[in-house]
Amino acid sequence: MKETKRNSFTGSIGFVLVAAGSAVGLGNIWRFPYLAAKDGGGLFLVMYLILAVTFGFALLTTEIAIGRKTKQSPLTAYGKIKKGWKWLGVVACLVPVIIMPYYCAIGGWVLKYFIAYLTGDGVNAATDGYFTNYITSDVEPIIWMFVFMFVVAFIIFRGINSGIESFSKIIMPVLLVLVVAIAIFSLTIQHTDAEGVTRTGMQGFKVYVIPNFEGLTIKSFFGVLVDAMGQLFFSLSVAMGIMVAYGSYVRDDANLVKSINQIEIFDTVVAFLAGVMIIPAVYTFMGTEGMQASGPSLMFISLPKVFAAMGGIGNVVGCLFFAMVLFAALTSAVSIMEAVVASFMDQFHMTRTKATVIETVIALVVAVIVCLGYNIMYFEVTLPNGAVGQILDIMDYISNNLLMPIVAIGTCILIGWIVKPQTIIDEVEKSGCKFGRRKLYIAMIKVVAPILLLILLLKSMGILTMI
Repeated sequence: MKETKRNSFTGSIGFVLVAAGSAVGLGNIWRFPYLAAKDGGGLFLVMYLILAVTFGFALLTTEIAIGRKTKQSPLTAYGKIKKGWKWLGVVACLVPVIIMPYYCAIGGWVLKYFIAYLTGDGVNAATDGYFTNYITSDVEPIIWMFVFMFVVAFIIFRGINSGIESFSKIIMPVLLVLVVAIAIFSLTIQHTDAEGVTRTGMQGFKVYVIPNFEGLTIKSFFGVLVDAMGQLFFSLSVAMGIMVAYGSYVRDDANLVKSINQIEIFDTVVAFLAGVMIIPAVYTFMGTEGMQASGPSLMFISLPKVFAAMGGIGNVVGCLFFAMVLFAALTSAVSIMEAVVASFMDQFHMTRTKATVIETVIALVVAVIVCLGYNIMYFEVTLPNGAVGQILDIMDYISNNLLMPIVAIGTCILIGWIVKPQTIIDEVEKSGCKFGRRKLYIAMIKVVAPILLLILLLKSMGILTMI
């Protein structure tokens, strides 16, 4: 069968913004600040930074290079790298298939809150039971999920240049401006509580960035290391086929080293600024107790209460905040859907339109089940890592805690020991750029990364409990 010419990004800026948009998602905003607050502030930040330029760099470089070398999406790329390894591509493609429905359900929640603040209804959004009443209602969550998914599908339908790249070039600069503006505002606030205690944003900032070694043991140190690694792993969008798919659209003359460095910097800066946005504000209005929340409870329960406590300006800040979160959710959802659509196109030689329609229908059906998982299909189950959850949490656990580490470990074995790291090094240096962290890359991909990933997987499965 004759191969059709593959579209490519118009330039390195487009690729960097698209890849950074994928990396900057809900995990950066609702999980990074919580982990930083929990794990001794500056200590977590230092660990995260070290892992970003070593562990994260190795995985990111590998996936982008695999994509560019094979000019294939995840489902078919691994089999092209080495015959008999297509199974790894199947698992890598399965990850975004599982993530897409529940990510769109959460995207619908974000859209609901953005509209609430946009229409001046932010005070109600802060009341007790607002979030629970919303997600347990029968129809409304499905409607907002559908709107969110329709926007994502439309961007994918438009293609690489007119859709994904054009969208990212507009949204990412706006997102960055919003993040910086809210972070600066968060540092300037102060509040006196009912007991007469005054707290400021700058005090909260110190809690965030100054390392806290109080009660630090070897066990808790390794706990921080695993948290930082887990956060980075999900934050960079590795092991879910996305970077393989995006790598396949990168031109052969592009400087991969420079682009990967820029993606790392962008993602790390936004993750850090997410903490600056959230931790000082939560600390100012709710003290250290308020910083114990993460995930949906942080974003949809704790933060609206913080915005309400700000008075009149709280509605404006809340509107800007949820606009920023919405943009982050959209860029990530676009990348998740593209990994699946590109895989369908490469494997089954179908048009982008057909592949987009099929993936949208699949995601829509499962997303409805996810939404119903909070009302008529509600049940609770204890997961191997000790967390209690329902349909959304089960899907999240399978994709993030099991399949993604398996994909990453498989990739390390394939590149580090089967086809050898030189395969990736040659691809990176193809355009004439020098691979500066070459020796570090070889050590990471062959030895260090597989060991760290195995620890992460065993901990996720509840087998390794001492960390």
